[in-house]
Parts: sequence; structure tokens; C-alpha cells
Amino acid sequence: MSSLILKDHPLLGKTVVALRNFRNGEEIMEFSGPQVKEEEIPALQKPEDDRYLQIGRDLYLGASGGFDDFFNHSCCPNAGLVEKDGRFFLTAIEEIPAGEEILWDYSTYMDERDWEMDCLCGEKICRGVIRDFCFLPEALRNKYLHLGIVPKFIADQYR
Repeated sequence: MSSLILKDHPLLGKTVVALRNFRNGEEIMEFSGPQVKEEEIPALQKPEDDRYLQIGRDLYLGASGGFDDFFNHSCCPNAGLVEKDGRFFLTAIEEIPAGEEILWDYSTYMDERDWEMDCLCGEKICRGVIRDFCFLPEALRNKYLHLGIVPKFIADQYR
């Protein structure tokens, strides 16, 4: 992908950085990978090794082997996943200048009630732990719902 580059990250292994400016609302890339049922996900040694994206009550998108496996979490993201006809597009939710790390809030796509991991984003407003959407502060849930970066299977619970 000529508009993105994979770089080493001192704490997180790898990260994805913009090679060009992205406008607010612009699609950055489509997430892909095999769709798997929850019971098909292998047991993981560490939560940070989890490359499965929840896209339905019992449905996940597995690792693709591409850039979409390396976008990191932030409690103050500049991008979010937008679902369109069963496809998932990482989309800028603010202007992203060339050279900036592209980050999204993993909590927007989590509705399991039992998975969490320590957050290492380092933002001033860091929540300290990445947990399900239902555990986000109400104002933040409303912001993400308004931005359209919460999948239908979760968003429907808040309408």
C-alpha cells in the first residue's frame, strides 16, 4: 500500500504510519482476513497477540497478513472502522498528516464482556485498560456512535 508504511514501534512491535495526508472521512484501507466463529479462535498466550476483530456476536475477522494486522490502539484515535455492507474500512476521523501513526480505539469493536488488556497508548486521557464498548464512558460511547465507527451489532444496543 503506497500511502502507508509499516514501522518498528518501541513498545508495540510494529505500527502503521501515513505516507501522505488523509482527509477527515477518507478511507485508509479495508480490513480483510478469514471470518471465523468464536470457538475456532485458538487460545492465546498473551492478549496483545490477539489479531481477531469481533464483527458480530460470534463472528470474528482473523489476521490477513497485511497492514490491517498492525494498526495500534489509542484512547485518542485518529481513525475508526466503518462497516459498509459487511466490509470494514479504516477511516480517518480527523485530518491525519503524513508521518503520523494511524490509530483506532479497539473498544469500538469489542462486546465480549470478558476480554481486556493493558493500554500502552500513553495519551493524557489513557483509560489504562482496553475493554468492551459498554465500559466506555457514556460521552465517549455517544461520540463514537455519532462518528459511525461502532459496528451495527453493538450500536443497535444503544438506539
